[in-house]
Amino acid sequence: MFWRRTADVVVIGAGVQGCSIAYNLAKMGVKDIVVLEKGTICSGSTGRCGAGIRAQWGTEMNCRFGLAAVEKFEQLHDELGMDCGLNQSGYLMVAYKDSEFEQLQKSMKLQNSLGINTRVVTYDEAKEICPGLAAEDAVGFTFHERDGHADPFLTTFAYMEAAKRLGVEFLRFTEVTDVKTVAGRVAGVATNRGDIDAPVVVNAAGGYSQFIAKMAGVEIPNLSERHEILITEPVEPGVCPPMLMSFSGNYYIQQRPHGSIIGGCSPEGHPQDYDLGNSWDFLEMMSRTFVRLLPRTKGVRVVRQWSGLYNMTPDRQPVLCEADNVKGFFLSCGYSGHGFMFGPISGELLAQLILGPPSWIVL
Repeated sequence: MFWRRTADVVVIGAGVQGCSIAYNLAKMGVKDIVVLEKGTICSGSTGRCGAGIRAQWGTEMNCRFGLAAVEKFEQLHDELGMDCGLNQSGYLMVAYKDSEFEQLQKSMKLQNSLGINTRVVTYDEAKEICPGLAAEDAVGFTFHERDGHADPFLTTFAYMEAAKRLGVEFLRFTEVTDVKTVAGRVAGVATNRGDIDAPVVVNAAGGYSQFIAKMAGVEIPNLSERHEILITEPVEPGVCPPMLMSFSGNYYIQQRPHGSIIGGCSPEGHPQDYDLGNSWDFLEMMSRTFVRLLPRTKGVRVVRQWSGLYNMTPDRQPVLCEADNVKGFFLSCGYSGHGFMFGPISGELLAQLILGPPSWIVL
């Protein structure tokens, strides 16, 4: 059956980015918005992420972006009318090298100047924040109590339901096969179910964004890396309330409200592939990290392990703009592992960019 229709805006991808963009566009008055998802809602990178939220960054732009995201998450429940699973137990940054601790302190001074109340904590204070911690070999810690995590499924579905109430249509199992352009402007998309004509198309396809961009004749330097995560069975409360994160230690770990502990790391060699399977190497490495860092987890069973895609850019900064060579084709991708935490803010920013110059934040 031949299927064809029109829309004012087509959004490709129904993760947190796509759902946030669609909601914000509808909130700003756009009437005919269609979100296309080749699988199910939140079935891509968003549903596979660690879901951390932080304002601790080393550059002014990311600090401003991160703080704005934290503030947005703090009021999402009231705005969207659904629980997003926000848990502000803080981020405890752990440094194992003097040079790393010096960089954390330098970043802390920048953060403090921007209203982010990060502070240095002693090992004893770190143990109070994270009672299960064993990090005698660490040289220093910083902590920001407003950081934390949210539930990626609850957050994405909250955006979707709020967008639906404003008239946004979501089409699952609808894969984009081509982006149509005419005379340097986007004209719509072709899908496995038929065509949709639209003057605005938004590429929020996560790990597959570079392929969608290429369909439109737009080259972006993005690559996708496979990252793995595991989660344990529930353990006693209070083992690891904050998000523990270390660049030199190569881990992020946090206990969820129901007691399970989730953890991940950057894979050796950063595999650039789309095989979302699991590896024994990761399981062994992460299990050892758990037991070393949180001795109370010794003997605790791993109940699930999975992988997802980080859509990476060379400078680790997102692509959030209109394409230079194809008017009406907008991109929200390349978040380099931070797309969930920035989703509420980047969705608002891109919606403003589509409708006119953004005004709410200076980057």
